[in-house]
Amino acid sequence: MIPSQSTIAGVDEVGRGSLFGPVFAGAVILDLDSEKDLLDKGLKDSKLLSAKKRAHLVPLIKQKSKDWALGQASSSEIDSIGIRKATEKAMIRALKKLKQPFKLVLVDGILPISIWEGPQKTLVHGESQSTAIAAASVLAKETRDQLIKGLAKHFPNYGLETNVGYGTKLHREGLLALGPTPLHRQTFLSKIII
Repeated sequence: MIPSQSTIAGVDEVGRGSLFGPVFAGAVILDLDSEKDLLDKGLKDSKLLSAKKRAHLVPLIKQKSKDWALGQASSSEIDSIGIRKATEKAMIRALKKLKQPFKLVLVDGILPISIWEGPQKTLVHGESQSTAIAAASVLAKETRDQLIKGLAKHFPNYGLETNVGYGTKLHREGLLALGPTPLHRQTFLSKIII
């Protein structure tokens, strides 16, 4: 793990491969004390955490962080500018909401944020290397999941309450039977809907 410092913001995105709804990004600033507290409470790579554990960690992350923020880019933005640029917009929106100043951004993955003007460093498997990135990922994932589950009530028969927008069998069957909703990413559907 890279030790947390209050001058570093960790950022991560979720929902990039989803067929429905926005892509989300979280940004978190921790110090060494808050990092230790969150690790003691079980924070790690969000993909290794149960939904129940992630939900339990969200209020702790918000409470212990020096600062945190969320950003998103809509499905229409994704269709308009592409998923890569939309993901970067979501990340920048999260970073710009942070009130605490920071000097470096740690980005999960291999691609830097091309339109970010400040110092940044990419980390492959960043969630397992940076507690701030892991915290950002948990916040973004839980917030996005809850949003999509809420939207499932307005758009039934796609299985959104369980697949949170990803291309499961039930979701694909719903698309074939009913067509896409206004919140589906039209550019992601060319191989499903002909």
